[in-house]
Amino acid sequence: MDRDRLLELLRQVRAGDLTPDGAAEALATLPFEAVGGVAVVDHHRAVRTGIPEVVYGESKSAAQIADIMRVLARSGHGALATRVDATKGAEVASRVRAAEYLALPRLVRVAPRRPPVVRGTVGVVTAGTSDLPVSEEAAVTAEFLGCHVVRIGDVGIAGLHRLLARLDEIRRFDAVIVVAGMEGALPSVLGGLCDRPLIAVPTSVGYGVGMGGLIALGGMLASCVSGVTVVNVDNGFGAAVAAARIAREVAAGRGGHVAPTAVVKARPEPEEEAAAEEEDGDGVEPRATAAKARPAKAAAKARSPAAKARPAKAAAKAKPVTRGAAGPRRSR
Repeated sequence: MDRDRLLELLRQVRAGDLTPDGAAEALATLPFEAVGGVAVVDHHRAVRTGIPEVVYGESKSAAQIADIMRVLARSGHGALATRVDATKGAEVASRVRAAEYLALPRLVRVAPRRPPVVRGTVGVVTAGTSDLPVSEEAAVTAEFLGCHVVRIGDVGIAGLHRLLARLDEIRRFDAVIVVAGMEGALPSVLGGLCDRPLIAVPTSVGYGVGMGGLIALGGMLASCVSGVTVVNVDNGFGAAVAAARIAREVAAGRGGHVAPTAVVKARPEPEEEAAAEEEDGDGVEPRATAAKARPAKAAAKARSPAAKARPAKAAAKAKPVTRGAAGPRRSR
């Protein structure tokens, strides 16, 4: 259950397409539901936070993951489980209808019955191929949350020209997730080159002194670039949630869903434009009113005595003037 589904139920009741009993039955599992005596599924989380409950699978059994995912997917909005190894993933996929196991990001996914409305564009920028498991977790999660995702891979700082070649594209995203291991420098470099909201993900990729991603984490937290947001080591899921929330807000402010090549300021609504014309300055006649009044004023001036006298005065002025000894005189 999410906010859109809740509003749709209320609209159906108001229109008479759904009985109150039917709505009550649909809402019967709100806000939570016990599953197998080991979990309590939070059906109301998407209504409260905009993000549905997602299963953390690393420390759960395949049976537990499957039971929870079945309950989550029952509403038709799909389900997602993270940190699932290949053995458990295969078993969960066999137990849950329409579930698929994604080996690289170690995710089990049940796609929603209807594709979600795409709101905002998230770029996932990866330093190296070894970071792909984490970046794919971020990318698939952001897609599950209704974002358009663009993947840019293998652009680490060892070959900076690779990143610069994609810079114009990156600058068009609503939010950017940057995934890097080793010394974790890529988010700082990219953060100094673009103005996009940037979420940095340190990975555990690297040799011994990297301390399982702690060096990358420390480098990102200590970045001299302002505004770099950092999540935990290997936490692609957390980065995707943060980026999706940002991208949704940016898209809503733009009045669209997917980021265009160039953002054009929206034209005011006709009512707003008319109101602006009527309030075109203190003590100044509105433009529209003034334009309408000009023909009437011109006609009134043409009918006035002064206007009738002007042709005679003009004719008199037009007669040639000759000069004599006594001064100027008008010729007859």
